[in-house]
Amino acid sequence: MSSELAAARLASAWLLYYPDEELLAKLDLIAGAVGSLPGKMRIPLESFLAHLHDTPLRDIQQHYVGIFDMKRKACPYLSYWTDGDTRNRGQAILRFKEVYRDAGYDLDKRELADHIAVVLEFASVDPLNGEALLHEHLAPIGLMRDALMQMGSVYFHVLDAVLATLTEITPTVRARMAELASSGPPVESVGLEPFSITSFAQGSGARR
Repeated sequence: MSSELAAARLASAWLLYYPDEELLAKLDLIAGAVGSLPGKMRIPLESFLAHLHDTPLRDIQQHYVGIFDMKRKACPYLSYWTDGDTRNRGQAILRFKEVYRDAGYDLDKRELADHIAVVLEFASVDPLNGEALLHEHLAPIGLMRDALMQMGSVYFHVLDAVLATLTEITPTVRARMAELASSGPPVESVGLEPFSITSFAQGSGARR
């Protein structure tokens, strides 16, 4: 993998973690790396960085929580899209952890192993395994991007940069995106209240 892909994914990873003072301290470093990227990766990240520069940190934090923690349609945990809030999700998260462990990667404890920022950071240092995880979850990433744009969130720029590091979304992936958007993630069929399409579209319940 080229150094440009690694830089774009690492920059995107840092920007998709919860925004705090540590992120602000990295902005000059991120901007320097972004400035040398090809246009399809650079332009969306520069748009997002300009927004960060002009927006108070507290406002950015409130927006982040409101979008990623309160809206299921923009859920940043990739296994949620494939396994929902079911028993199977624990196994899915374990699989991410095993990939990291086998690669000798020290998992960032700030987020679960399937958080898109964690996967992107891993992909920036382990192109082979990281690329596989990202492509396996291309449909959820595409859906997340579309949801962020529909909600008017500036974070859709970061997802545009992420998608620019991957192969073009195929008709098969588009069909999978449509299926997920229509039905929502899987749910337990026994002992739980049914999870409606409406609740998937509107979302509620903080994850922090």
